Amino acid sequence: MPTATRELLEEFKKINNEIQFRFEDPLEGEKIEVQDRLDGWAQVGIVPTDLNVRASEGQSRQRIYPFAIFNYGDRQVAINLLEETSGAISGDVALNNSITLLEYKFANAIAKLRATSKPNILFTTGHGELIAQQTAALEGNLRAFYNTGRVNLDSIYQIPQNIDLLILAKPTIQYSDRNVFVIDQYVMKGGRLIILNDPLVVNLDSIHKNGQYLPYDNDVGLDDLLFKYGVRINKNFVLDLTCTPIPLAISKPGANSQYNLFPWYYHVLATGFGDHPIVKGLDLVNLDFPASIDTIKTKTSIRKTPLLKSSIYTRLQYNPVLLDFELLKTDPDQSKFQDPPQTVAILLEGSFNSVYENRVSPAMMQGLEQIGATFQANGIPAKILVVSDGDIARNAINPTNGEIRPLGFNTYVNHTFANLEFLTNAIEFMLDRIGLSEARAKTIKLRLLDKQRIQSERLYWQVLNVVMPLVLLVVFGLLFNGLRRRRFAR
Repeated sequence: MPTATRELLEEFKKINNEIQFRFEDPLEGEKIEVQDRLDGWAQVGIVPTDLNVRASEGQSRQRIYPFAIFNYGDRQVAINLLEETSGAISGDVALNNSITLLEYKFANAIAKLRATSKPNILFTTGHGELIAQQTAALEGNLRAFYNTGRVNLDSIYQIPQNIDLLILAKPTIQYSDRNVFVIDQYVMKGGRLIILNDPLVVNLDSIHKNGQYLPYDNDVGLDDLLFKYGVRINKNFVLDLTCTPIPLAISKPGANSQYNLFPWYYHVLATGFGDHPIVKGLDLVNLDFPASIDTIKTKTSIRKTPLLKSSIYTRLQYNPVLLDFELLKTDPDQSKFQDPPQTVAILLEGSFNSVYENRVSPAMMQGLEQIGATFQANGIPAKILVVSDGDIARNAINPTNGEIRPLGFNTYVNHTFANLEFLTNAIEFMLDRIGLSEARAKTIKLRLLDKQRIQSERLYWQVLNVVMPLVLLVVFGLLFNGLRRRRFAR
């Protein structure tokens, strides 16, 4: 990893001689100096990683700081060089993914530092969407390089042209026809749109409180819009044996109640599908009660790219269904989890047709005339991301002190999943103005050695490499002396 990093930086320096770099050991120096340095890094998100290192005697764990800190003027950005996987890091997989994404991470960091203006991102409000406190982790991560804000669609007739991305984060109140029209015309003008939508309303706390819960439709008025653009979020639940657990009491409620963790098949750990730049090298993404997404044939050619899918141990459950914890009392019947992997996040790219084609109301036309705009039935190229779980963008909040927890952090397993990375990658791809996605799409395949063969043939290769040169040297010396004697004997 250090060698690959140095080689890449040297290549960058050949292109731009202004780039200067140095390698530092974070644990070098006096104890107080080192502690102050590490404390300062922790405040900006630079935390150590435990790496499993294989040796002949077995495995050992080392604490490392695989970070690069870029400085440009008074601006600074830190990037993690090591791509992690869930649980303990797999050395081979993590190393290969890390080296593959080095060029993208470095180029992305430099581009962000040199950017003279920040793209503008708006979250919609007024329809029961996630509030600012619930998206604080995501917005905090974006704010260094993007301007973020909120807009109530009831107060405007048109999304301003300087808005680069619009996010609908878990709406629960229906958008009016006027609001949907505003969103539609934003897309027709090449806008970027992220829709994080739950098709069914379900609450885990209600199941805990009442013992059971009957989900109901979350009709927010976006079905026709999505259908016209080429996708449909189904009114169902995706259950997966690859999931995160929830705590349930195994004794009578009281002061000394005992809890165990049980796998909750509705909290799916989705995996990145394919080699798209958004999900390349991505860790698992934690979703709550996701639904399946189907694609619909459209008049225009729309590229539909599945990004997140469930595992091969999937089961679909259609509403109406009564949710309770009875299914956790027995081991799962794998014969019921044999549905194919289901798409839970999809990217749409292309020129969309308006959902209001041939049906614009007089009130809509009047609104456009007031702002000097015209109706656009056929759009210019745009991008839309659809995720069938609004909670993918919701960070947890510590109930005792109100502290904002990292996006994707699961309290029960004490692990942070890749929710933040997925959404950040998606936003960067959708707003890509300098072709960084090409660097992320590159693939580097390391030629790894056969560790089992190395272990079994270790002595053989050691002897061969140590003894053989000596043998060859002796043979060469004898031949040389023999030829020399024969020559001078004449």
